Amino acid sequence: MSSFLKTTILLAALTGIIMLIGGMLGGRGGLVIAFIFAIGMNFFSYWFSDKMVLRAYHAQPLDQSNAPELYGIVSELAESAHIPMPRLYLIDSDTPNAFATGRNPRHAAVAVTRGIMRICSREELKGVIGHELSHVINRDILISSVAATLAGVVMFIGSMARWGAIFGGFGGRDEDERGGLFGLIFMALVAPLAAAMIQLAISRTREYQADASGARLTHNPLLLANALRKLEAANERMPMPDASPSTAHLFIVNPLSAEGIQRMFSTHPPIEERIRRLEQMAHSE
Repeated sequence: MSSFLKTTILLAALTGIIMLIGGMLGGRGGLVIAFIFAIGMNFFSYWFSDKMVLRAYHAQPLDQSNAPELYGIVSELAESAHIPMPRLYLIDSDTPNAFATGRNPRHAAVAVTRGIMRICSREELKGVIGHELSHVINRDILISSVAATLAGVVMFIGSMARWGAIFGGFGGRDEDERGGLFGLIFMALVAPLAAAMIQLAISRTREYQADASGARLTHNPLLLANALRKLEAANERMPMPDASPSTAHLFIVNPLSAEGIQRMFSTHPPIEERIRRLEQMAHSE
């Protein structure tokens, strides 16, 4: 199954969960309201997610004068990919990491931390930037933002359902018709867990695809493989203190501490598997 088809199916499943919840809460009218709400949230995410995440990490603009090497790498790869030069930003953090954001190639931005500029060589930075520009080319920023928004809606409704159960349920004479106890359990527990797992599956699928696309863009899969080794080791020693779980999926490696069972719920695939796939690409060329 292609990455595009798999992502489409997963997004459809998330939308279906929201519509099912809407039907349980308010019958046919609730389904329509939930669908309109999901569209509104997606529209907001489409237009403003880039500005919000850059502001959240206090990212400052970079240009050719204050980051000539990075600017040259990005300019070279953007030209090779036939996309406009994205805006560049610096995050004042010693934790090495990077992410791309923006709704399409004409409105894209790439942000890097001070730490990644310090520990990565020019070739390793090229591998990282190739990965991030691939997210831009593949519209992954939009896809991940939509997935996060839809999952967030489900989790918010799930939280409301749990509070409703504590204070005696939603009430109303139509409660039995909308699922009764089963509907409450579904909204409070099953739906949020399913939404979270679908969001993780989307994120991991897009990461693998960006690794492969970035390797083809730089013509050397080992550049990214070497960078991933460094970034994973550094982020395990020094997770980004200001990183938010809601935006962790944007970064090239997980900026949060992920140990034990938390790894199962990480937005990123295992680094070992990503490196294995990249090395396999290198050996097959």
